Amino acid sequence: MQNIKNIIFDYGNVIFDIDFRITQAAFEKLGITDIDNFFAHKGHNQLFDDFETGTISPAEFREGIRQAANKPDLTDAQIDDAWNSLLIGTIQENHELLLKVKDKYRTFLLSNNNEIHYNWIINYLKTTFEINNYDDYFEKAYFSQQMKLRKPNTNIFEQVLKENNLDPAETLFIDDSPQHIEGAKKVGLNTLLMTEKPAKLEALLKANGILD
Repeated sequence: MQNIKNIIFDYGNVIFDIDFRITQAAFEKLGITDIDNFFAHKGHNQLFDDFETGTISPAEFREGIRQAANKPDLTDAQIDDAWNSLLIGTIQENHELLLKVKDKYRTFLLSNNNEIHYNWIINYLKTTFEINNYDDYFEKAYFSQQMKLRKPNTNIFEQVLKENNLDPAETLFIDDSPQHIEGAKKVGLNTLLMTEKPAKLEALLKANGILD
């Protein structure tokens, strides 16, 4: 891949393993029906978009789950456990890989995230890897709930490009969601669709000439 100077990484299923099917099953156990329309990789209820853009609070998100399940007595812990069940984990090798890539390129993280998942991930990084956050691994880490924007909307890509004075023609975006890839293409970014597990990230970068 020619003339790439900057790389924007997605997080879930690029660096960190997630599994939507586990949370689908967990939500069904809570009482939510028509799960493929309510929550899936390629589409979901507006509740999730609102939470990922910080439009609603964790308390409002949990209340939305109670309403969807028609179970007003569901506890915060029951809902959080079901919601966080999709978060599997990552490997130390990927953290070392990110530092290697950062030595050669300007690197950024751009993740659709939310407060409940973000807090779980930060605690996981601290307890598993003694990492406080991702400040050392990227020039800047962007999270949708803090930006009040989310992928695949073009404005989230435009903000990252503008804030960091990035030329989209020199910038690569890596994501596992086809719809996010399409949004990135609309602003002129080079793209790679991640179709393997995060453990294969290094192989993907080497196969595309990002690393030797």
